[in-house]
Amino acid sequence: MTQYDAIIVGSGPNGLAAAITLAQAGQKVLVLEAKGTIGGGTRTAEITLPGFRHDICSAIHPMGVASPFFRKLPLTDFGLEWIYPPAALAHPLDDGRVAVLTRSLEESAASLGVDVRAYQRLLTPLVDSWQAILEDILGPFPLLPRHPVSTARFGLLALRSARSLAESTFQDDPARALLAGLAGHGMLPLEEPTTASIALVLGMLAHSVGWPIPKGGSQTITNALAAYLESLGGEIVTGQEVTALEELPAATAILLDLTPRQVVQICGDKLPTGYRERLKRFRYGPGVCKVDYALSGPIPWRSPECERAGTVHLGGTLEEISASEKAVWCGEYAEKPLVLLAQQSLFDSSRAPDGQHTAWAYCHVSHGSAQDMSESITAQIERFAPGFRDLILAKHVYSATEMQVYNPNYIGGDINGGVQDWRQLFTRPVARWSPYTTPVKGLYLCSSSTPPGGGVHGMCGYYGAKAALSNQ
Repeated sequence: MTQYDAIIVGSGPNGLAAAITLAQAGQKVLVLEAKGTIGGGTRTAEITLPGFRHDICSAIHPMGVASPFFRKLPLTDFGLEWIYPPAALAHPLDDGRVAVLTRSLEESAASLGVDVRAYQRLLTPLVDSWQAILEDILGPFPLLPRHPVSTARFGLLALRSARSLAESTFQDDPARALLAGLAGHGMLPLEEPTTASIALVLGMLAHSVGWPIPKGGSQTITNALAAYLESLGGEIVTGQEVTALEELPAATAILLDLTPRQVVQICGDKLPTGYRERLKRFRYGPGVCKVDYALSGPIPWRSPECERAGTVHLGGTLEEISASEKAVWCGEYAEKPLVLLAQQSLFDSSRAPDGQHTAWAYCHVSHGSAQDMSESITAQIERFAPGFRDLILAKHVYSATEMQVYNPNYIGGDINGGVQDWRQLFTRPVARWSPYTTPVKGLYLCSSSTPPGGGVHGMCGYYGAKAALSNQ
């Protein structure tokens, strides 16, 4: 007899989103998590010194507040509280100029000097239609856009490379560097088609919903999702690694919040040969090297504008960022990598003891690298904040290989669940009418290796669960 209606393997945001969607439909749901704590990429822990709480992977969450699925959940009733820094992002340059992103499009444009009007022309139509655009680009695949005009306008820009868009739109370094840093989140060479898309989405969200920080750490997102699931009758079991489908209790549907390599390992020859071979050809991207710092004081930024921002991009000009991201794809190590830094404790006092602070920073490295990039990351921070080294009380480093140990979904340190270039943006993990289904009856996929891809938004889990419901 069927013991559960559905079992979800993996408790990241997508796994929990799938479980919630099924539980809302009245199904008996079980979530299994291999680690001792739930959360996948949304965990927080004291990994340097006692009292210093560090986000292990995700830290800043524009998608968390913008997600069409999360926005419908009563997560604030279960302890989730968002903090909005005065500025979402600051991008300093060596000459003292700083590009700043705030909720005000006009204020942000004013920080870009001669490119003030060009920035307004680029972003204003997107910000005005942000909900329509987001609904379509985070929508299920395949689906015709519900808002064809707004989405087509976005698409014409998004299909371009970030470098060509920056160079053709802007005249000066601040605006070009700002766009390049935003595009760098995509972990692709900036000359690749579609790399403009991530920059436009992140810029659009900065003005429309902000880039908030969850009070207490990213773990509070996970805890709120879990508490809501349990209020619906869902069960969660930790410390339960699944190595084969036969280990699972009886269930009508099994949903895997796992990447293709793990799906192949767990399912083995239960998958048809052709489908299994296509999963094996799924491409994983570069990894990350991440450093968490315990600090005796706030980062001493040379530019005061950086003190207002939850996130700071440290990579210099468009040319520098382009070179560093290209080096990663060539298997090289950038001497001056693009560093993405968050300083949550400036705005959330629960992250560190009184008067002390945390810093969260990472750069991209080649796939599967064991290289410790902490010295290069520290040097980039020191470049724009002289005296930073003197504040370091302790640090913790995750190389790309160690990131995979922390979370097996991060194959080779790839935190996006696979390359999100034009060849694998919509055909993740394989080209299939419904990418959430498999040829095995009752077996579904719901990780970030399915559309719409990486990010803490839960949409992959939501659509995976909807696919399961539609086939019952």
